[in-house]
Amino acid sequence: MTPVGMVGLGNMGGRMTRRLVDAGVEVVGHDPVAGRAEEAGATPAAYPAEVARRCPTVLLSLPDSTVVEPVVRDLLGAAHAGTTIVDLSTASPESTVALAAEAAAHDVTYLDAGISGGAAAAEKGTLTIMAGGDAAAVDAIRPVLAPIAATVHHLGPVGAGHTAKLLNNFLNAVTLAATAEVMVAGQRAGLDLRTLLAAVNGGSGQSFASTNRFPRIVEGDYLEGGLTSRLMTKDVTLYTELLGRLGVPSLNAAGPLASFGLAAHLGYGDVISNRVVDALGDLAGGVRIQQPISQEVS
Repeated sequence: MTPVGMVGLGNMGGRMTRRLVDAGVEVVGHDPVAGRAEEAGATPAAYPAEVARRCPTVLLSLPDSTVVEPVVRDLLGAAHAGTTIVDLSTASPESTVALAAEAAAHDVTYLDAGISGGAAAAEKGTLTIMAGGDAAAVDAIRPVLAPIAATVHHLGPVGAGHTAKLLNNFLNAVTLAATAEVMVAGQRAGLDLRTLLAAVNGGSGQSFASTNRFPRIVEGDYLEGGLTSRLMTKDVTLYTELLGRLGVPSLNAAGPLASFGLAAHLGYGDVISNRVVDALGDLAGGVRIQQPISQEVS
């Protein structure tokens, strides 16, 4: 099988690389942190340009557009005509559209493909992908994405995938921050949080955070390895910039910006954003929501 390139082998990129390798795909990987490519089972490349020279398809998993832009220009300087670059990052749609135009001038196809589902889905290969770009090009890349994604939604032209990802991540940020606040309040009120979650998840307050995150967090498992509070803040900021360009009022962004900004200020910025519950707990006097398993009296 033709090798696939991966630039960025951190929390998500490393997991996606491992899925590809386990599916029998040869992956040529580059990451500025030494050893990450080998840990994920990839053949290491010293520079992004080396990845482009060796692979007709290059996947990107990078923090934001300020990192994506120089990497893509490095790739374009070495890519062969007909190469496809698939940006799996959460990036500015405006930047994405501009990069796609630069890529087209090199006869390179550029697709934006925002991912959702977190580290757990990345490990299982069940991510949801929101893709933007030429429909035929998206269809052509589906076999490459099959080991990492359960579904690939084509949202429209270049930029549509990253637009959809920002909308998705905003909802993720709101529900995660709000559920964290509720869990801290429930703990202070003396409620059994397992029972509270069961009630919420059977009613109108349920969300991905309440059904997939907090049942494990109350047991002490923060699902480490996913999106950090610092990156969550970046995503919500990109969302507000997007809504400004669209002329849509953003009335609900202040809450998650405050919550994840607080988490970063209190030292949780570079760990998984689920730790926002501890930041809110710190502000509430040191509350932690982990609850011991009750023991029956014999």
